[in-house]
Amino acid sequence: MSDSSPLPPVRLLSEAELAREALATPLLSRAVRLARWAGPDTRVGPGGELVDEQLPAAAEALGLTGEGVEDDDAAASASEAWRVAVDTGLVEIVDEERGTVSAGTELALLTSGGPQDVLGVWLTALETALADASVPDLDGLVDAMDSGGTIDFSELDWDPDAEAEFLDGVLGNLYLLTVSEDGPGDGPVPLPALAASMLVPDDMGEPTNDVLEQVSDAMMRLDDQFRVLEPVGLVRYQPVDEGLMTDTEEEAVAAEEPGAPVVDETDVTRYGMVRLTPLGLYGMRARLQEAGVPAPAVGDLVDKGADALLDGTATFPPAAAQAETEQWLARREALDAARELLAAARGSDAGAPLRRLRCQQALSLVGVVAEPALREVLDDAELGGLARVWLTERGAADVPAPSEAMVFWLTIDTVAAQLAAEGNSAELRALVEGLAQQHGAFFDAAWRVEHPATPDVLEAMGRIHPDKKVAKEARKAAFKARSQTGLPGGGGAQ
Repeated sequence: MSDSSPLPPVRLLSEAELAREALATPLLSRAVRLARWAGPDTRVGPGGELVDEQLPAAAEALGLTGEGVEDDDAAASASEAWRVAVDTGLVEIVDEERGTVSAGTELALLTSGGPQDVLGVWLTALETALADASVPDLDGLVDAMDSGGTIDFSELDWDPDAEAEFLDGVLGNLYLLTVSEDGPGDGPVPLPALAASMLVPDDMGEPTNDVLEQVSDAMMRLDDQFRVLEPVGLVRYQPVDEGLMTDTEEEAVAAEEPGAPVVDETDVTRYGMVRLTPLGLYGMRARLQEAGVPAPAVGDLVDKGADALLDGTATFPPAAAQAETEQWLARREALDAARELLAAARGSDAGAPLRRLRCQQALSLVGVVAEPALREVLDDAELGGLARVWLTERGAADVPAPSEAMVFWLTIDTVAAQLAAEGNSAELRALVEGLAQQHGAFFDAAWRVEHPATPDVLEAMGRIHPDKKVAKEARKAAFKARSQTGLPGGGGAQ
């Protein structure tokens, strides 16, 4: 996951809803049941693990025994749930020498505490599951164990730190894909794409056979890891189709049999599909914040001032910015909110144009009750044009016509904001082409506009416009604007 740009804000369920989901996850709910099952006769080993003699009873308490259930699988699930109970404090070791236990203080929090208490316990369970997911299969551990019972990690070809870092990176990319407005949203992500996001360089055209083999190996590791992480509620996972591991010759023979199903090799879902759950989004955001990565959430700014709202949503995608603004407005009187937004939109700093754009977008969500606030700034050099647009769009009477200077100032301000928000987007390119086409003498007048962003805007228009003649006019205008203000970079005109 790249750290070069801020993460988009995530939309989270309420803490109460998330706490209910946490309690319903298979791993935590099993840990709770074992914590309540444990009593004076429960015995654990030196590491706090249930002794082997108690695993069958623990599995039975969890309802994991019965027809069709392998004893080893039931014991493994019970052992995993017990480990979570110990790690989360649902169970406490009373006497290490005797191996006795009692109910932990955290167990009472799940019933008497608030949603944050429940989520705190779940986050600890998540860390246990993530640690388990980074460990290779037990068969490999046994094979790598020497006669003294010590594991030779070099025989495993396994670096614990590197494995944990790789899984963290995969989950970070999955989080980024989920919160991005052009990502799959609530939809699943194919496992090959997720593995490739970690291993295929961005500048690589066609992946080499070596890279493809690495991606395939990573997929198989991730398949095991996501199976471990699903019971804790981090992800919803559709595993890799085991038929893909079938020998090709066996597949060919099977396909020739009468009535054999037709296998679609292009069906990407056969290679595994994964998505973060709403609880998983909460957990990943908490882990990112713990690691010092800014991970905003929609609703973070509702209790802050308009200046924080406009600056904070400056880098948000459009839908997230609107959702944040709607929540902010819902807590305030419309007229007071409009006045606060307009006051926060003033300024001549580099971020001011984008603040005014976000202010304009916020005011579009406010009804006609805000009209007095807009009329109050009609004569304001920075806000007068914005106010006229708002009033005119709502059919207000007696809206004074803007001066030519105000029109050009608003145009420069708007383009500067679009550049800051979207860069050289298709929408901005269309705006630039339209301006040059509608106003034949646009650049003759634009370079004189007393706006801090005028030189940069004209220079950008020179880069963006597809017509070489018009682009040259824009660069010349940018040169004049810089010369007028004494800014460096006048050599940009060619």
